[in-house]
Amino acid sequence: MGRDWTPYPESTAADYRRAGHWQGRTLGERFRECARRYPDALAVVAGAARLTYAELDNRCDRLANGLVALGVTARDRVVVQLPNGVEFVEVLFALMRVGATPVLVMPAYRRQELRALMQIAEPAAYVVPDHYGGFDFRTQARELCVDVGTVRHVVVAGEPAEFTPVRELYHGPEPRPDVDADDLALCVMSGGTTGGPKLVPRTHENYAYLPNACAAAGLDRDDIYLAALPLAHNFPLACPGLLGTLTSGGTAVMSPTSSPDDAFPLIERARVTWTTLVPSVVEFWTEATRWHRSDLSSLRLVQVGGSVFRPESARRATQRLDCGLQQVYGMAEGLLTMTALDDPDDLVLTTQGRPPCPADEVRLVDPDGVDVEAGGVGELWTRGPYTVRGYFRAPESSAGSFTPDGLYRTGDLARRLPSGHLVIEGRLKDVINRGGDKIPCAELEGHLVAHPAISAAAAVPVPDSELGERVCVFLVCERPRSLREIRAFLQARGVASFKFPDRIEYVDRLPLTKIGKIDRKALMARIAGPAAGS
Repeated sequence: MGRDWTPYPESTAADYRRAGHWQGRTLGERFRECARRYPDALAVVAGAARLTYAELDNRCDRLANGLVALGVTARDRVVVQLPNGVEFVEVLFALMRVGATPVLVMPAYRRQELRALMQIAEPAAYVVPDHYGGFDFRTQARELCVDVGTVRHVVVAGEPAEFTPVRELYHGPEPRPDVDADDLALCVMSGGTTGGPKLVPRTHENYAYLPNACAAAGLDRDDIYLAALPLAHNFPLACPGLLGTLTSGGTAVMSPTSSPDDAFPLIERARVTWTTLVPSVVEFWTEATRWHRSDLSSLRLVQVGGSVFRPESARRATQRLDCGLQQVYGMAEGLLTMTALDDPDDLVLTTQGRPPCPADEVRLVDPDGVDVEAGGVGELWTRGPYTVRGYFRAPESSAGSFTPDGLYRTGDLARRLPSGHLVIEGRLKDVINRGGDKIPCAELEGHLVAHPAISAAAAVPVPDSELGERVCVFLVCERPRSLREIRAFLQARGVASFKFPDRIEYVDRLPLTKIGKIDRKALMARIAGPAAGS
């Protein structure tokens, strides 16, 4: 352990074990214990599929055996790019039982992002659907097999073409032995860093704490969870999300999208009690109650995170959806804060809550790393039993994001109330948060300047009532190009569509700060008025 990522200091790990934050049990063990306790309880509902805990446990073992027979071994990395469904759950737990490391990737990612992260992960296998969202993932797999020489197997949920179908990998009934709790459980994508993709390595020990602590705040075996956001994201996966549900005896219901057209009928039919959403989706759901006739009366709680939720929107959502609201702030790297279910309305509507763990360390510091005065705004630094100490195979990025003593520099600005509740005030990093999708400005700019007619580019956020922020790009260009042309160019480069610009402005040159960096504040001031040039 520690060769590809930074381990916790031995004394710190011992402290976490003595305090009971780490319990020496893997995520697979926790799920298997639940399956033994509630074998006939309903675990997963996805379309026509309905699996009990005993059935799901057995299928995960059989799939693990098939993956081993295929050639997947312990310590292999396997990129998993599946939409919400039974296959996602079974592949996730099967790989954990093999001892391989699932590298979870959002379905929206395309060749450009995947090639970069695969060059880091060096995966032995790649698991995809045949089609999803009108996109043929098998074509992308063929291209990536050429780009990345380590991929030995492509496994397809659906029609496989020349690849291996998931449906043929269920072998034998023998249960798999458990792996070590200090081993990697999975890698998730960092959502808030600048530059290229970064993988966050989560061990069973540190990742198991998160859904366990969140579930203890109010989740039980009678709850029915709707997975409406992509499960490759840390928030719906583990806060407490899918993992919290399947280690508490509850039922996870899979929605193909977060659209009310998909989600509302599922809430009515399955009597869903809670779900996790980003603010833009909550606002859409709030409006959709005006015309949708589905019965949402079973819904008791909506968790909202991914970006700051405006108080007026939060108040309207609780009224129209007629359920409780829990604000959540967190990151793939670790720290989570959440409002309590019994917090007064003023704290639920205006803050992002408190950490669930007494061992979570949270500092708010000025640009020199000095703690700000009580009530002041500072950059949030943190460490704790479920916050990692560095990225996977990225020592330079780790050195820039983590202090020598293991504090993660989040890049977010916050203030702390006397109650301990945090209020997120903004961020230091050049990242656009478009409806919960994080778009590194430098990455998008790098793609834009690859266009032969563009000599310089800068991306900045534009405030938006629906998505929180939209993407505006300033281009230094030999002649204006249409928004459609620029999007087509990015699509041809394999850039995910959520990173496409919503607006273009043309300038003769980009303004710079005194130290020679792009002056984004000056650019944002220029677009405070009506849109132009798009």
